Amino acid sequence: MREGPVADRIACAVVPALPLQVLLRARSWTGTPAAVVDRDSPAGRVLWASPEAVRGGVLPGLRYAAALALCRDLRAAEVPAREIAAEVARLATVLRRFSPAVEPSTEEPGVFWLSARGLLPLYASLAAWRGDLLDALRGGGLVVRAAVGFTRFGSFAAARTAREPGVFEDRGAEREAALDAPLRLLGVPPADRDALERLGAFRVRDLLALPAHGVGIRFGPETARLRALATGDLPDPLEPVAGEEPVRARAILDHAEADAGRLLRIVESLLDPLVESLSAGNRAAEEIEVRLRLDDGTGATLSVRPAAPTRDGPHLRELARLRLEAARLRAGVVEAEVEIRAVPGVPGAGRLFADREGRDGAAAGRALARLRAEFGPAAVARARPRDGHLPEASFAWGPVPGVLPPPRAAGGAGRSGDGSLRPLVRRLHDRPRPVGAPGAGRDDSGGWNPGGMREGAATDRAGPFLLAGGWWAREVRREYHWLETRRGSVLWAFHDRRRRRWFLQGRLE
Repeated sequence: MREGPVADRIACAVVPALPLQVLLRARSWTGTPAAVVDRDSPAGRVLWASPEAVRGGVLPGLRYAAALALCRDLRAAEVPAREIAAEVARLATVLRRFSPAVEPSTEEPGVFWLSARGLLPLYASLAAWRGDLLDALRGGGLVVRAAVGFTRFGSFAAARTAREPGVFEDRGAEREAALDAPLRLLGVPPADRDALERLGAFRVRDLLALPAHGVGIRFGPETARLRALATGDLPDPLEPVAGEEPVRARAILDHAEADAGRLLRIVESLLDPLVESLSAGNRAAEEIEVRLRLDDGTGATLSVRPAAPTRDGPHLRELARLRLEAARLRAGVVEAEVEIRAVPGVPGAGRLFADREGRDGAAAGRALARLRAEFGPAAVARARPRDGHLPEASFAWGPVPGVLPPPRAAGGAGRSGDGSLRPLVRRLHDRPRPVGAPGAGRDDSGGWNPGGMREGAATDRAGPFLLAGGWWAREVRREYHWLETRRGSVLWAFHDRRRRRWFLQGRLE
């Protein structure tokens, strides 16, 4: 190798703004102003912004509402952490074709360090090795940069700034390139970046000119660590992460199979040995993916997730059966592949029965997993709080990661049928339901009946509790009341002053 001893070389591959690139690829928003936000609400903060959005004045750290005011064509969405983790794992698998030692960054998704050893003798030079590495990563439609240097920080700075050539011949050239790297491109937090620019520090050499003690006091730990890495005060040995070997099996069928029962037996014959192999490595199945190739040339991918990582074969077979029975295949199956995504095992992962007291959370989790397997992941959801002025806008539906604890109220409790105390839960309608005004809907006794004949007439009322706002979009003026009915129900209703109508918002149970 003309570039120097391979043993001293370390490479860095960077996928700039990986969550943003995942979003642009999934939504086909390439070439448009787009951003990734931490939550899909006006108060959500921009985490990453596309070049088109940056030209419109959108920068990370802005509130979504402020960014939208600057760039009216801005499109924004959340990117779930599981999608980012899955993409990082996929990229790490691709990089292991070029080096057995790959370390994904734990602080910034899309940054990888790898040793320039192992498979390198298969290439004519480091430059050829780097070129093939970039081609492999760009095959997924991503923008990727890479540099080969002698230190972790030097290769990272060169990759982030797209410094050419991407292979340094000596440590002096790497050092000069690192010192000249703009801080804006090295992941410095926005607040620290702005403060440094006010001090006239725009590049790494300017940051090193500042006292180390003062940087540690005035700025955050990310900036202080960046300075320590740039000076070489911190050791930076490569800490590779071993990739999990996929647990999969495949069967090629002699004839196209369209019968659901026979297809299920084929899938089970592939699944059972895989589940048994998990015990040898003390691993448990987190997700099962069944990939089917159909006779018409198309394919279908079916995935199921148990409530918790498990090696319980009967339960996994049941989930696979429910998912296959719910699938609608357009043609017969000519090839079937089953893959298990495994995680390190947990105590009791293979136990079907366990001693439990009270509520059986594991049984509830298995029931939810069956619902997801039969009706799809969206069949099980929970309400998650979010910033919203109106009660119906204060929550959004999202996936359920597991069995939730029983609801607890912060303010009070009611009596159950046996006289014991129970939490009070406020249940909301998706949309407020219009009801008749007092005096319009009366029962036989002449009382107001906002909850329908089954609830009985309202016997007591507390309120009004005023809610006003929305002047920035559409003004809202509501007077909320608690209504107790003759049957003992507690209703939550309001009078809309602007629309001059009564609505039922929900109830207290």
